[in-house]
Amino acid sequence: MAADAAVKVSRKDFVSDQDVRWCPGCGDYSILANVQRVMPELGVPRENVVFVSGIGCSSRFPYYMNTYGFHTIHGRAPAFATGIKASNPDLSVWIVTGDGDGLSIGGNHLLHTIRRNVNTQILLFNNKIYGLTKGQYSPTSDIGTKTKSTPQGAIDHPIDPISFALGCGATFIARTIDVDAKHMQQVLKRAHEHKGTAFVEILQNCPVFNDGIWDELQDRKTRAQSSLVLEHGEPLVFGPPGEKKGIAFSSGIPSVIDLADDDDPVAKGVVVHDEQAPAASYAGVLATLQRPDFPLPVGVLRAVEKPTYEDDLQAQVDSAIAERGKGDLKALLHSGDTWQI
Repeated sequence: MAADAAVKVSRKDFVSDQDVRWCPGCGDYSILANVQRVMPELGVPRENVVFVSGIGCSSRFPYYMNTYGFHTIHGRAPAFATGIKASNPDLSVWIVTGDGDGLSIGGNHLLHTIRRNVNTQILLFNNKIYGLTKGQYSPTSDIGTKTKSTPQGAIDHPIDPISFALGCGATFIARTIDVDAKHMQQVLKRAHEHKGTAFVEILQNCPVFNDGIWDELQDRKTRAQSSLVLEHGEPLVFGPPGEKKGIAFSSGIPSVIDLADDDDPVAKGVVVHDEQAPAASYAGVLATLQRPDFPLPVGVLRAVEKPTYEDDLQAQVDSAIAERGKGDLKALLHSGDTWQI
């Protein structure tokens, strides 16, 4: 009965009655619209969906979804989501965070959720700035970024979200762009299909405090040269007709090679994408592809299988019950040394 109800719902069923309050032109609008479009296609009853956020512009997200939601404290959405999923594994739990919320204040919590492989989707909006607090530099801001808190330019080496997730042992890692609706919807569906932590970096524009930071990837005229669209089993080729190029590896070091339109890229030494490569080193090399020397990879960089946290937790609970019985909580609380004051 629940599955039948899920089939009948539409995008409108996932739109809440709250006024959406982001700045005009913010990339968050597009992300919200695409998440709401994808939801009816996932086959999950609306009452089984939970969105969890921390603090920041992106963290308004749960208000705008007509599902269950938690707007929690700064950086702690992964911890809340872990608790929700562990206590009710049947729920579809989505974490929405930003580069500041997720990688600065919440970096520790994000790390542990990813390494535990909790079956949840993490959407990290990366605009390389703190927007809600009026434009301070964030952990992903480029060196030299001038803000109110870095008037002479940022001197911190930025965190790359993809490399961070990879280092935490993420089993699913992807990147997409806020204005590319078709691609984003494909990535969101893949993230939901994955069993385990699915980490998705979404390149998002902040028109007020960091406008244009992703221009060359958002602009359709330059996207073909500046991005590398990953397809499992397909060679790493990018560029428009007449300007084709490919990515080759030599001793693990990537390079760009020119291709004619009629070239066989594999015969020319172009690497074939393998999102299921057992060793994380392949995805690690992809993560080093950065502008302006390389196109920025978008799509699924890594998708491998590993036991989930909640499955292992439930196995331990079942084992304990089988060995000792269901137990009595009241008796447990009143056992051992107790005192009356």
